[in-house]
Amino acid sequence: MANDPMLKFVGTGQAYPEKRAAGERAGDFNEITRDYALEKAEEQSARCSQCGVPYCSTHCPLHNHIPDWLRLTAEGRLREAYELSNATSTMPEICGRICPQDRLCEGNCVIEFSGHGAVTIGAVEKYITDTAWNEGWVEPLVPGADRGQSIGVIGAGPAGLSTAEYLRKAGYEVHVYDRHDRMGGLLTYGIPGFKLEKHIVMRRVERLAEGGIVFHENFEIGRDATMDELRERHDAILIATGVYKSRDIKAPGVGTGGVVKALDYLTASNRVGFGDAVPLFEDGSLNAKGKNVVVIGGGDTAMDCVRTAIRQGAKSVKCLYRRDRENMPGSQREVAHAEEEGVEFVWLSAPIAFEGTKHVTGVKATKMRLGAADASGRRAPEADPGTEFTLEADLVIKALGFDAEELPKLFGCDDLAVTRWGTLRVDHRTMMTSLDGVFAAGDIVRGASLVVWAIRDGRDVTDHMHKYLKTKAREKREERVAA
Repeated sequence: MANDPMLKFVGTGQAYPEKRAAGERAGDFNEITRDYALEKAEEQSARCSQCGVPYCSTHCPLHNHIPDWLRLTAEGRLREAYELSNATSTMPEICGRICPQDRLCEGNCVIEFSGHGAVTIGAVEKYITDTAWNEGWVEPLVPGADRGQSIGVIGAGPAGLSTAEYLRKAGYEVHVYDRHDRMGGLLTYGIPGFKLEKHIVMRRVERLAEGGIVFHENFEIGRDATMDELRERHDAILIATGVYKSRDIKAPGVGTGGVVKALDYLTASNRVGFGDAVPLFEDGSLNAKGKNVVVIGGGDTAMDCVRTAIRQGAKSVKCLYRRDRENMPGSQREVAHAEEEGVEFVWLSAPIAFEGTKHVTGVKATKMRLGAADASGRRAPEADPGTEFTLEADLVIKALGFDAEELPKLFGCDDLAVTRWGTLRVDHRTMMTSLDGVFAAGDIVRGASLVVWAIRDGRDVTDHMHKYLKTKAREKREERVAA
């Protein structure tokens, strides 16, 4: 198999590196041909111990029936495996690709505890759902009996799309509003195509549109309609905008040309993948080709940036992170992949200035050390005096995470209550905001988190919205009778 020319990167036409082609590492068979993938899926599924204490399921935010669909896969009953996987998730093939399984299901696999390597749960989930699409097992979205009520969903990311699907199935008219020209949110523009091929997202959106969900692209609340107007138009609203405000660095030279935001960089790369004209990519501003790239941050977004830069043909790629490897927030699996691809990690280091006049030429940094634990129990990094050094850089990407935008200001809705972090304040018993009939779910409530949690929140808020809408319909009927 090592020399098989059919082995490919996901979403690219590049030959799969020989050192990873054997498919021996957990998850590697994500990226290989169909027949071999079936063999590996059945082999991996058969390794499941049916342990009686399914830690994999309990550590999955969706509580997927993992041991059950692994057993069905091992028995070759792929359609049943798909149907069981699909029962708890609106996007199983997406979660199979981008969930940090090493921190969730696979990281809590009993076989992993025994030292024999986890069952590659994510790869099997991806395979069985991809097979379902190929074989025509994915059924169309069929709306329920018309309830005569409509829903407005603000934000077409995983939380919004999940809720839209469930409520459409329940018989509601559903409209989804998004400020971008394509639906999917960060699934479309924030996650690189080598991790999540864009046609995978688009076919999900197309299925929803064919089921009668109405999508409003390039639609901004506050510009194209006020929140009050939207509330008049619909019987209930869901806000699922995610968090898009990039955290910044306070350091001299941060405004120098060539110091860019991670989301700007990733969005440009993804737009190019769609075939869009992207002037800032074409003029080199958001293109890493031939450049010395420094990415600042240690989360999954930073990993997406360094691996994208490698694929764009960067001269060198370094990741600067203020803590050590054991204390980084990103997936250890992603770090290992990045190292295999040639990324150099500069641990326990933080930027203190950006050098250059009109354009960045280097990052001045200092070594860090881990001090006393903070309130969360995590050891706080502190500068180690006298350890300054400089990294050559033609492109610096800031990947420090995301905060909530000022939605009350953006939406022109001062009554929309927020927390001290800027996320929306909700009643956690109902997931309703301070506005009657306006609910919220996903990152805009919990802060920057995982796609699988957004899907879970979308599933949960559906129940609350459904109860609210049934009560509202009953009250209207009673008012008509009384009149």
